Amino acid sequence: MTMIGTLLMIFGAVLLVIAMIGVLRLPDTLSRQHAGTKAATLALGVMAAGLAFVVPSTGAWVRICLLVIALWVTLPAASHALARAAVSRQLGSARE
Repeated sequence: MTMIGTLLMIFGAVLLVIAMIGVLRLPDTLSRQHAGTKAATLALGVMAAGLAFVVPSTGAWVRICLLVIALWVTLPAASHALARAAVSRQLGSARE
């Protein structure tokens, strides 16, 4: 089980590196934000699953599941708020 958990955490770290490259290389705010939040949400979920395999206690599983649920709710909501702010700022500067 430790090997599966380690592999999942490595895979999650690779996904985070891919998200970082996307954030650095993409041209505009919305594209960078999309790369960061989508890949980060998946990567953190995969890393949390790997941690659950490494620490096989029931209490750890419950906390990890609550963490993943919190991430899946808050990261897209934060991403949406940032996108709305970026779009309204672009529209505001276009009017000037």
